[in-house]
Amino acid sequence: MRTLFLFLALCVANFSFAQDQEERDDSFIKENNKNLLKIDIKEPFMQVAVNCNNFKPAAFEGGVATYKNILNKYMLAYLNSDFYALAGDFTFTLAVDANGKVTGITGSPKVENSKVFFDDMQYVVRRIKKDWIPASCNGQPVASQIKVKMNFSSITADID
Repeated sequence: MRTLFLFLALCVANFSFAQDQEERDDSFIKENNKNLLKIDIKEPFMQVAVNCNNFKPAAFEGGVATYKNILNKYMLAYLNSDFYALAGDFTFTLAVDANGKVTGITGSPKVENSKVFFDDMQYVVRRIKKDWIPASCNGQPVASQIKVKMNFSSITADID
C-alpha cells in the first residue's frame, strides 16, 4: 500500500512541476556571438583553354546552377563562420583532372584568417561527391581549371 501511495505521489508531483510547452520561448539564442553569412556565387564560371583549337569546357551534371546550389548548401553547413568574418570578393580555382575529379582548390585574395577559410573551402569542395564531365581538347579529355567568383558578407552580432 505504501508503494502504491508513493508511486501516486511521485506522479502527481511530476505533473505539477511539468513545464507547459506552449509557454516556452525557443527564439532566445544562448550564444554570446553569432555570425550570419551571406554567400553570392557568381555565374558563369570561367575556364581558359591553352593551345587548343576545339576546346569544350568542363561541365557539371545538371549544369552550373546545380553545382552552385550544392556548393552554397555545403558552404552554409560546413564553413566555420564563427571563427572568421568574411567580407568582399573571393575567387576560387578548382583544378579538374582528365577524369573529372576535383584535385585541388586555391583561393585568393589572402586576408586575415584566410588560411583557415581556404582550408574549410577545400573540405567543402571535397564533400561534393559528384564528378565533373572533364574538359576536352580536340575530342580528348584534358585537365582544366574552373574559376568561381564569390561575394561574401558577414553580419556579426554580440548577444548578451
